[in-house]
Amino acid sequence: MEPAFDTILLAEAPVVTAPDGSSVKPLCALPGVASFAHFELVAGQVSQAVSHASVQEIWYVVAGGGQMWRASKAAEAITGLVPGLCLTIPLGTAFQFRAGLDGLRVVAVTVPPWPDDPGEARPARGPWKAGPGV
Repeated sequence: MEPAFDTILLAEAPVVTAPDGSSVKPLCALPGVASFAHFELVAGQVSQAVSHASVQEIWYVVAGGGQMWRASKAAEAITGLVPGLCLTIPLGTAFQFRAGLDGLRVVAVTVPPWPDDPGEARPARGPWKAGPGV
């Protein structure tokens, strides 16, 4: 049996709060392969620092700006986030992100799909204090 097509408009997607505190609209998924979502932080908001237990992500900044901190055994860096930037979060990487004055909007692919497991996002120690925006 062929799988059904997955189709959704961003405006019609449910809004959930990610474990890192960002506002997320889960979009399409290919079961067992990958999922796709839209993330948003309001101006000045800082996410919780986390690492993932079983998934990796590819992010693409669509609007706004900010900064992303990533740390692994091999490297640590803070990257400026601007529209058009694409970045990876490999498995086990600790990361934290914060929005600039215009907020931050990102779309991301999660491989494999985001699991229904409260232990997927593990707390990490990041460079910034997490909290609401201005």
